[in-house]
Amino acid sequence: MKLVFSVIIFLFCNMNTSAQQDQYLSKVKTLDSTLETLYEVISGDAGVKRDWDLFKYLFVEEAKLIPTRLEEGKPSLTFLSPSDYVERSGAWLEENGFFEKEITRKVETFGTITHAFSTYASFRTSKDTEPFARGINSIQLMNDGQRWWIISIYWLNESKEHPLPTAYLK
Repeated sequence: MKLVFSVIIFLFCNMNTSAQQDQYLSKVKTLDSTLETLYEVISGDAGVKRDWDLFKYLFVEEAKLIPTRLEEGKPSLTFLSPSDYVERSGAWLEENGFFEKEITRKVETFGTITHAFSTYASFRTSKDTEPFARGINSIQLMNDGQRWWIISIYWLNESKEHPLPTAYLK
């Protein structure tokens, strides 16, 4: 009886995972859907749980998220895996509310390499009209013939020293 129950649980879990992956696959079929999903999955009002499994599904296993900032006039980098990002920022995003919206995007592709310079604006709520931050995400992606994968995201918030160039604003 325990064996039958174990097999049923195993099959149910595999069917659930497969259904979830089928649902997620539609989110990474095009470059647009992949980048839209990236912004959507981290965004939400305070108290709204994010789909961190979907977030991690966007990335190759070895992917890096690399926030950079200026410290005493010098660039400082932090290298995070998608799981590190969720561990470091996930609770804060869910507790405080956060919406990141793409302002504009410049894309270049060569062979299997796609690079998107994606200008963003960050808000606390979906109703805010003035962002509390803006910046640029440098996103490297690959299409394996089946879906898009994010390889890395390297970003910098706008500052007095680094205002957003007009070319990267609508």
